[in-house]
Formats: sequence, structure tokens, C-alpha cells
Amino acid sequence: MSTQYEIDFAVSATLEGSVAVMLQVAGQDLPAGATAADPENVSRRAAGIAKFSAKSMSSVDVLAPHGSLADRLVLLGLGKPEALTAHDWLRAGGATAAAAKAAKRIVVYLDAPGVNASPEQAADFALGMLLRGYSFDSYKTRKKDDDEKQPKKVDVTIVTECHKDARKAFGNVEAVAGGVLLARDLVNLPPNVLGPVEFAERARSLAKLSLEVEILTEKEMGELKMGALLGVAQGSARPPRLAVMQWRGGKPKDAPIAFVGKGVVFDSGGISIKPGAGMEEMKGDMGGAAAVIGLMQVLAARKAKVNAVGIIGLVENMPDGKAQRPGDIVTSMSGQTIEIINTDAEGRLVLADALWYCNDRFKPRFMINLATLTGAILVALGNQHAGLFCNDDELAAQLAGAGEQTGEKVWRMPLGKEYDKMIDSKFADMKNSAGRHAGAITAAQFLKRFVGETRWAHLDVAGTAMNSPSSEISQSWASGYGVRLLDRLVRDHYEA
Repeated sequence: MSTQYEIDFAVSATLEGSVAVMLQVAGQDLPAGATAADPENVSRRAAGIAKFSAKSMSSVDVLAPHGSLADRLVLLGLGKPEALTAHDWLRAGGATAAAAKAAKRIVVYLDAPGVNASPEQAADFALGMLLRGYSFDSYKTRKKDDDEKQPKKVDVTIVTECHKDARKAFGNVEAVAGGVLLARDLVNLPPNVLGPVEFAERARSLAKLSLEVEILTEKEMGELKMGALLGVAQGSARPPRLAVMQWRGGKPKDAPIAFVGKGVVFDSGGISIKPGAGMEEMKGDMGGAAAVIGLMQVLAARKAKVNAVGIIGLVENMPDGKAQRPGDIVTSMSGQTIEIINTDAEGRLVLADALWYCNDRFKPRFMINLATLTGAILVALGNQHAGLFCNDDELAAQLAGAGEQTGEKVWRMPLGKEYDKMIDSKFADMKNSAGRHAGAITAAQFLKRFVGETRWAHLDVAGTAMNSPSSEISQSWASGYGVRLLDRLVRDHYEA
């Protein structure tokens, strides 16, 4: 059961019936208050008794503190003030939500002695609370006792001197939480519930936010000669879809920016079938598409001043008498031919046609594709960074900066002619797999053949979009990775 935090900002708040949360930085003592009811005075005493050092994201919980009007008092450490980042304020919000679990009302004193939060930091703190409140248990008929104790709605007052500007800043980022949670939901849903058609309908529902949404069927993709994408889908009883979402928030003549997502709703590996152990996790092989639809919802909800296109290729990869085989040769929309070496290297085939279609139709300023593309990137970078492959230094630097700001970090990987030669085929223009060596890089080289001269970045999110490690802002198997990263990129560099 997800918890909904009803958040407001104020210069003061009453404490009756609340959990009071006070922030503290390392090396800064809390001042003594004038009365016993003053939370700063109670906090100072509690910190001294507990020998609280304010280590980053550490906390002390005081039940029914003597002389306080609050039911509970929580001290939350921020660490050293000079080391605080934007992402730390997000983490602090999530840590607060965790520490104040089971509260019906929370009062947060945000202006810690030694550091005063800016409106943007206050908004990030609130966003962290919203993200931590997410859980996915829709299919559990018996809830854990702890979950049943957690109220569905919690009133939160964040006390800060910059409350007016903080409320305005939060209005600008609140939509981000909705996009991240949408992406998490989609990745967490079971594959028998979320097929290509159902996923496409989720995209269609965004029309209520004034997005223009088109859904291309198997017939329409056949007419466009999307042989690479359709080759992946032909082994499944569930038909493929291509969802095209447009947000027109910029000047009419401005070329759009474009985001393309791999949406393999379940990946068995096809004829090159995967081992059974862990195959259930392949319901998350559409994490790239989930990030794109989440981002498009954010841009529309906050009325971003930019023209943007989101395209997601939606297929299921299954073994069947009709499934494509190793040794088959398919013709992509671009006219380039591809020898199928491994049917489990299917995501790049879907993206090949989606990227070409996007570039040919929309002539975008840049294209960024997201895909849970290779296990090789997980071997290289683990769960801490997404692999970034890019043909433009400026775009790569912008993505890296956005990653540092949001905590959704990227690490740039190489591209080059030597790697490109590895995907040349004896029988076709290219092959879809070059084997184990440099697997993430050769997959990126494959995609690069379908983007022309357009500025382009490929994010391999296999290690970050699903089976993600727990953090202060997420306890979910699905992280929603990419939504905050790309929204920050747009905000900082591409809005009018």
C-alpha cells in the first residue's frame, strides 16, 4: 500500500498529535529553547542523551518526549553541511518518511541550525518523501501487520522561512513524483497483466494531459516495413504496438527533442531461450519504455516549455513455431539488413526501427533512447550507474551533470570503429550480436547505425531500472530510473 503524503509548507505549525522531525548537521549543536515544549530544546536534550552525531541519514527516535506537545520526536542527521548535495535533500525526505512511519501527521523543521534550506532544497526534500511512500502490493491479499498500521494518507507540514517560495518550487516538481511512480508501477506489473496492447493503452490514457498519442498496430508497422521490430514480435500470440506521444509546449516551429524506449514486456529469449532461474525478472525488460512514458507524463503535467516526442516499441519475445530463428535475416525500416545470431539480442532490433522512425518523421534536435539492453553493462557498472553511449560531447556532458544532480548517475562508455567492425556480418549488413566481449558496446554500435547524423545518446539501464538496490527514496524492485534524470536535463538545458 503506497502512502500518500499531503504536503504543505508553512512558517510555523502546531505539534499536537504529530511526529516532529528536526534536522541536524554534524558539528552543530541545537540551541536551547525557551520552554520545555520547544522542539529545539527537547531535541538538544535527546541528542545529548543519545550522543547523536548527526551522521548523514542517521536518526534518533524519542517516543512521547517529556514536555513536548508532539507524540514523537525524530532527529535526522544531514552530515557535514558543506558536503550536502541536491540529492542529499531528496534522500533526507525519504529518510524522514521512513523514520516517521505509522504517523498520521508529520511536522518537519527544515531549517537546521547551521544550514538553511533553499526553496529548491525544500521541494527536493518533499519529493523524497513522496518517492519513499511508494510500495507495490496490489496483488497481496494478506497484508503484513506493519503495512496495515501505516495510514493511507499523511498530513505533512514542512516548517521553513522560505515557505512561500518552497511551495511554488514544489508545485514545479510534484509532477515528477507522478512520473516516477508510473514508471515503477509499469515495471512492477506482472507480464500476464501488462502486454503490448495494455501498455499502449496506458500511453493512450495520457491524452487527458493534452498529449497527442498515436498507437501504431502490427498492420501499420508492416506498411512502414519495420521488419526488425516485427521479427521480435512474431513468436508471441500478443500483437506488437508502437506508441507515439507528442507534447507541444514550445514554439510551433521548434524541432522537438525525442526519447525512445525499449518496451519488451516479457523476454523469454525467444528460440535462444534464457535459463529458467531468474526469468521471471524479464517482466522488467520494458524499463526503458516505462521511463519514457513517465517522462512524457511529467512534461505534460508541469506544462514544460518544450516540444518533445516519446516513442516506445512494445513487443513480447517468445519461442513459438512462428518465432524468428538464429540465422534468419530481417530487413529494418531503414533498408539495412540484419542477420539474427541470437534471438535474445532482441531489444536492439526493436529500437532500430523505433529510432529510424523517430528520426525520419520528426527530425528531432536529439534522440535519447533508454533500454534494459545488456547484462554486460551490469557486469561493468553494477547497479550504481547506467551506461551512457553518445555521439555528441555536449549532450553527454549535460546528461552526466543531470545524473549528478538527481543521483541517477551515468558513466560514459566508448564507441569506435574497431567495435563497429565486430557487428559486420558475412551474410547481411550487420549481425545483431557479436558475442560476449564488449557486449554493451557492440549493442550501442548496432543502434548507432540507425541514428544518422542526429545527436544521440543511448542509456543502458539494465542495472538501474529493475532489481534496483534499496535506498532512502525507494524500497521498490522497480526504481523508475530515468524519469528524474531526463526531466532535469530538459529543465536545465532545453526549455524556453
